[in-house]
Amino acid sequence: MGNVAIVTDSNSGISQAEGKELGIYVIPMPFLVDGKLYFEDVDMNKEQFYHFLENDADLSTSQPSPGDVMDLWDKLLKEYDEIVHIPMSSGLSASCSTAMGLARDYDGKVQVVDNQRISVTMQQSVMDAKHLVAAGKSAAQIKEILEKEALESSIYLMVDTLKYLKKGGRITPSAALLGSALNLKPILQIQGDKLDAYKKVRGVKAAKKNMLEAMKKDVEGRFSDYVTKGQLKLHVAYTTDEETARQWKEEVQSVFPDITISRMDPLSFSVTCHTGPGVLAIAASHGLDGVE
Repeated sequence: MGNVAIVTDSNSGISQAEGKELGIYVIPMPFLVDGKLYFEDVDMNKEQFYHFLENDADLSTSQPSPGDVMDLWDKLLKEYDEIVHIPMSSGLSASCSTAMGLARDYDGKVQVVDNQRISVTMQQSVMDAKHLVAAGKSAAQIKEILEKEALESSIYLMVDTLKYLKKGGRITPSAALLGSALNLKPILQIQGDKLDAYKKVRGVKAAKKNMLEAMKKDVEGRFSDYVTKGQLKLHVAYTTDEETARQWKEEVQSVFPDITISRMDPLSFSVTCHTGPGVLAIAASHGLDGVE
């Protein structure tokens, strides 16, 4: 093993099984469901989570307990010299700032990365960290590199139902009612540390078209240099329906035939809480595995 351990959380979309296979340590995110504590991909799988969500369970997100985080770090530092810890964006969760506070007691041996990502782009950061460890970089160097890459990614996602945006207070009940009547499909954008409304369109077909146009603009504009160098990664994400996601992946690939779609993954539970089932997403990020 190398001298640097890589730790992330389940917001990355990396499962416990895949983490073990990759040699990456994945902290499961905790959730309260009707007052009972569950952990993502440990004692609550996707099917159970969607069941709770669709049946209006009292469901809330939380962050890993400081004790659990430090227990893992302490265990790893018996085997490794350093740790790179990659949580979800500080703009979307307090777990990043909590981890940064805890790391102050570790004399630089734990480097917490805030490169303002979540889901499939956060997952790319983890894979980039793995590449950088193999290249002999220190934990501090990896943190610096990944944080410089913070804005070299983009996510567009279509929300199928307005119910969960209303439930989370992101839109008013009257706006949700009108939007449902008009079959509006909000497209959200995650850029850096913000989840913003990008556009509202009528119907799934129009939503897909607008997401593809938005990504094409990014690919031909700010990401064009990465495309030329073969360093741009495309990702597809979804909630609930894997078959619909496969069809979406084929649509994306047909628009971007020269760019490999590196992953197709379900969105993490933390994102799904606020967006609901039926989400389709497209993301891009600069991949460092092709960079010397």
